[in-house]
Amino acid sequence: MDFTSKLDGLQQHVADAKSSAKAAATESRDKVEQRIGQAQVDLHLAGMDAKQHADEGAARARGKWEQLKADVSTHMDEAQTRVNKRGAQIDSAVASSDADWAEADAGDAIDFAAWAIDNARYALLSAIEARAYANERAAVAKA
Repeated sequence: MDFTSKLDGLQQHVADAKSSAKAAATESRDKVEQRIGQAQVDLHLAGMDAKQHADEGAARARGKWEQLKADVSTHMDEAQTRVNKRGAQIDSAVASSDADWAEADAGDAIDFAAWAIDNARYALLSAIEARAYANERAAVAKA
């Protein structure tokens, strides 16, 4: 398996998210809402993909990782539903509270991403070690 290309893709994904957040911090609310709309579409597509992979991978050993991605997608959908429910509320205290929740959700998502990366690193190193061991055993068997 080409882990390097997967990690490169992940690194690009993080760079895109960082760039989008930096740009959004200086944009109008309308522009940020457009970004949110695109992010919703991207998240929905990624969730559908994760759910499809989870269904396909249920019989395989790595099905737990696919299910984890699907669970994250579900969590993000629920967070987005909460954001959408706030509607056109005028009360500044409520708006501030909504912003606090949204910021907390974003922080939780970043923390989860860091945890997921740590788990991916562990799984990656375990896979490399398992392949090295299998190759070592195959060489001994041939001798």
